[in-house]
Amino acid sequence: MLNTINLDPWINALDQGLRTLCAARSVTHTYPPLSVVKDPEYVLHTQPQATSGRLMRVNHVGEICAQALYAAQALTSPTDQVRAFFQRAQKEEIDHLAWTRQRLTELGDRPSLLNPVWYAGAFALGLATGGMGEAVSLGFVMETERQVEAHLYSHLERLPKEDLASRAIVGQMARDEAEHGAKAAQLGGTELPVPVKALMKTAAKVMTTVAQYV
Repeated sequence: MLNTINLDPWINALDQGLRTLCAARSVTHTYPPLSVVKDPEYVLHTQPQATSGRLMRVNHVGEICAQALYAAQALTSPTDQVRAFFQRAQKEEIDHLAWTRQRLTELGDRPSLLNPVWYAGAFALGLATGGMGEAVSLGFVMETERQVEAHLYSHLERLPKEDLASRAIVGQMARDEAEHGAKAAQLGGTELPVPVKALMKTAAKVMTTVAQYV
């Protein structure tokens, strides 16, 4: 008798992907700008608004990719503990996805037109790294979060000083990413080879450059 393949996790992953790309996501933590912006009519001037919109679009793309990566890595993880970590991290990053999407709307801007492409590419990458074993998969999370954290702090330097709302979101995201990277290390993630880290940084640079405008 042929063994039946459990398709439920794959169907669930497909559903999560469609929700990520098409549906508004609910949050579990308070929207960061509410702690720093007291005026409900707060609006930026035109040029800073355009700058903030480009940077927040990039950050939204990063959260689209995070959803895809964690979903794929959870699918390929053979142990309950590590799979639970990927699933929990994915759920926690839904806040980031919702925050960046809301901020884009407030800025009168739009998400990247290539979000389905970014999601598909990240999902494929998650499957590939997951297939190399949990140590490598977790190591990929460590390096990804390390680079994302640095990227977010660079955005804090580029965002207009008066854009307190975007700065509050990016600052909270950076702190959360650091926690995910540290947890991946605790679970046994291995450091990736230097050439792989460099390739990841180059790929991220291409993605963030394109996402600013498309």
